[in-house]
Amino acid sequence: MAQDESIFIGASRKPDDSYQRPEALLLKYGNRHGLVTGATGTGKTVTLQILAEGFSNAGVPVFCADIKGDLSGIAMMGEAKDFLVARAQAVKLDPYEFQEFPVIFWDLFGEQGHPIRATVSEMGPLLLSRLMNLTDAQEGVLNIAFRIADEEGLLLLDMKDLQALLTNIADRAEEIGARYGNVTRPSVGAIQRSLLVLEQQGGNHFFGEPALNIADIMRTTRDGRGAINVLAADKLMMNPRLYATFLLWLLSELFEVLPEVGDPDKPKLVFFFDEAHLLFDEAPKIVVDRVEQVVRLIRSKGVGVYFVTQNPLDVPETVLAQLGNRVQHALRAYTPREQKAVKTAADTFRPNPDFDCAKAITQLGTGEALVSTLEAKGVPSMVQRTLVRPPASRLGPVTPQERQKLINESPVAGQYDKAVDRESAFEMLQKKAAQAQQAQQEAQQANTGGGGGWTIPGFGNDSGSQTSGKSAPRPRASNRQSVSEAAIKSVVRSVGSSLGRELVRGILGSLKKGF
Repeated sequence: MAQDESIFIGASRKPDDSYQRPEALLLKYGNRHGLVTGATGTGKTVTLQILAEGFSNAGVPVFCADIKGDLSGIAMMGEAKDFLVARAQAVKLDPYEFQEFPVIFWDLFGEQGHPIRATVSEMGPLLLSRLMNLTDAQEGVLNIAFRIADEEGLLLLDMKDLQALLTNIADRAEEIGARYGNVTRPSVGAIQRSLLVLEQQGGNHFFGEPALNIADIMRTTRDGRGAINVLAADKLMMNPRLYATFLLWLLSELFEVLPEVGDPDKPKLVFFFDEAHLLFDEAPKIVVDRVEQVVRLIRSKGVGVYFVTQNPLDVPETVLAQLGNRVQHALRAYTPREQKAVKTAADTFRPNPDFDCAKAITQLGTGEALVSTLEAKGVPSMVQRTLVRPPASRLGPVTPQERQKLINESPVAGQYDKAVDRESAFEMLQKKAAQAQQAQQEAQQANTGGGGGWTIPGFGNDSGSQTSGKSAPRPRASNRQSVSEAAIKSVVRSVGSSLGRELVRGILGSLKKGF
């Protein structure tokens, strides 16, 4: 099998316990997705590393999350350590050449890589609701907010834009509720509190501009190798909901942006989703359905998605059925759930009569795996017990100095490092509020002091309102009285009262004289 048509994974064991038959992943089926599972410490990260190396050498860009920092060593040249050389000899990897790979470091918080940002509009109400764990009623209010933003031309770029819009629709609840349904202040308040929690967890770093250009994670070098995009996820893992939502957003963006290509000779991009269970834990059905839809349809865009997780039960069956290339490292079977996981993993493979698959899963050593990939016409190969090849790059993390040097020399250096805050919903709503306040102040001034003096009906000259055939409309009077107005009204009341008393006394006096 030609090296430029496949990725060498390792050598499978023959019945006499020797390793001879090479196991490889065909590039033409690299977009049929895959699964890498196994308990902690069984070699999943190394398997991910050699697959990423293989795709990169084949000219396929890679995006992967670095949960513990170990994967960052893929950017540095490997070293000839005894156990690595011995492994290379065992799997007949000759020559065993060391190599460094083109890596771009990313970080949602901008600390260990270039910042990754997305706008609130790009995220959309569905993923935001998932991110904030909103109720159905609160999700409905959020959908109304996005609809209002579209109708009124309000750009939703960062978190303060959404917060300002929610405050605005709460003030207009009666007007908006007549068109779209009930908008209550408690629901708006609950969303605002969730946004505050999200902001404290680092969401304000993720939402904003410049937003990530998908083309920047699909780069190739001048020598034809695909860039390996490594997302620093050690801090991000402290907020698994943000991690899962970001990765789902990225998949959705790829699906919407990339054109249909059918089944290419090799993928356009390969996406490794480490700690995949975080996407599905307590996820509502609509989110799981969305993942299944994206995984099923994104294959025709030339994108391969590989889930990396400890237990195959972490991935829903509807998604598991879409994964054609599988690498199963050792699992333990101490508890009933672990025993079920072993059986589930064994049942997903095409059986091999040479060994008991379920038994082999519990006996695999570190760096060993059961491997089944798609062969000709997309048929799964018979499962083989495989010794995984050693990586060509460094096994272990880079130093902070090495990381910073790579960030400074990155092809996207300077493009995303500084945030941009252009005019959007927050500024536009502030401007509208300022204009409304100014108009109100002008109206109050016109009502209280703009006429040049007060006239008293019946006592002063009211000719100003009779200069035309129709009486001029009068501005609505303020309920509050000025000091001068109050004094004049007091005099009028006093004069009126005195005249009335004198008139009554005169009439009564005349009547008495007549009798």
